[in-house]
Amino acid sequence: MDLPRIFTIRESSHRIHNPFTPSKLATLGQALHLEPGTRILDLASGSGEMLCTWARDHRITGTGVDISTIFTEQARARAAEFGVDDQVDFIHADAAGFVADTPVDLVACVGATWIGGGVAGTAELLSQSLRPGGLMLIGEPYWREEVPDQETARACGAGGTEDFLLLPELIEQFGVLGFDVVEMVLADQDSWDRYQAAQWLNLRRWLDDNPDDELAAEVRAELTTDPARYTRYQREYLGWGVFALMRR
Repeated sequence: MDLPRIFTIRESSHRIHNPFTPSKLATLGQALHLEPGTRILDLASGSGEMLCTWARDHRITGTGVDISTIFTEQARARAAEFGVDDQVDFIHADAAGFVADTPVDLVACVGATWIGGGVAGTAELLSQSLRPGGLMLIGEPYWREEVPDQETARACGAGGTEDFLLLPELIEQFGVLGFDVVEMVLADQDSWDRYQAAQWLNLRRWLDDNPDDELAAEVRAELTTDPARYTRYQREYLGWGVFALMRR
């Protein structure tokens, strides 16, 4: 049970495995007015940056669950580095289907709604761990503008135009699911660049160090095509944000 190697190679230097910068993550924490002792469950927690920085800055407590052994180890190391390993812990497990033993104040899935088969299923999964009146965070892509064709959608990493919604439609979907949207912080093109372009240096350095690896051809192909694909399509059409929800 683990992530494919190509994913961890691609994001080997990333602390945050989505198009948020540290300042965006800090803005989100401030916007939520987190109280000391707030209990958080973060599903698909990656390298643990959200929990670790919020434990340091807001004195929250929490648990992160992630399928990657590498990212889970990095999260534990980050907690020790920040001196918050008594406030947060990280579990190596499949986040799909994971439910907290005791309801928490805030439950999150920031950029991995495939664990619930999409937004609706992920919201249902998260609800099972949330106390009444608690906050839910969902990170999700959306179309910044109408996508002209299926080729463009696939070049943005989607299976087709129907995979994502325009931002107003995504907000409306949360309402249909029975939630009020009470906050949001959106990635911008610069934070997308920091996430996406940083992958190219990771790929190149790995390729230089591992020219005979079985993944070398795949990494070379991605490094050759990805910068143009990203700048031509994804940078223009794909948005991403974290949305804070409360059950009506």
